[in-house]
Amino acid sequence: MTSPTLPPPPADKLSSALKRNIEAIEKRRADEAEQAKLEERIADAITGFTGSMRFVYLHLAVYGFWIVSNLGFIPGVPRFDPTFVVLAMVASVEAIFLSTFVLISQNRMAAAADKRADLDLQINLLTEHELTKLAEMITAIADRLDSRLPLSDREVREIKSDIAPEAVLDEIEAHRREQEGTS
Repeated sequence: MTSPTLPPPPADKLSSALKRNIEAIEKRRADEAEQAKLEERIADAITGFTGSMRFVYLHLAVYGFWIVSNLGFIPGVPRFDPTFVVLAMVASVEAIFLSTFVLISQNRMAAAADKRADLDLQINLLTEHELTKLAEMITAIADRLDSRLPLSDREVREIKSDIAPEAVLDEIEAHRREQEGTS
């Protein structure tokens, strides 16, 4: 079965506006990364390392050695934590710090996601407004040419009406409350 879509255009065929947008987004990300506080950069670096396979291998080696040596399987290495209480304490303290670093990084990522969502919303609202104006223009042109649009009058009125984001949000919230009330 073949795909109904065309292959993507080569990068050199992208529009200049799209290239400019990509460059602007990348520059913004680089600027925000550069403006990050030292603490945030440290937390991101630690989170990046702890989320890697190198971190897993390091832990396998360290904790593996700890366990094997304290079980007495390595001749000449004395047992330094025969009850594994120290190992449990070290692992617990490490987990506390690692979870804190992960939360710091997640907070930064959530803030960045909120910014992108706001940008998406603003662009979508602008696009909706512009399309509404285009629909008004097309209707006016069709009226002037005494041409009939292939839509019902109700559909044309809906397309030509601006959408108030507050009304949409109110409707979404009302629907959510209704769903929560029935579940």
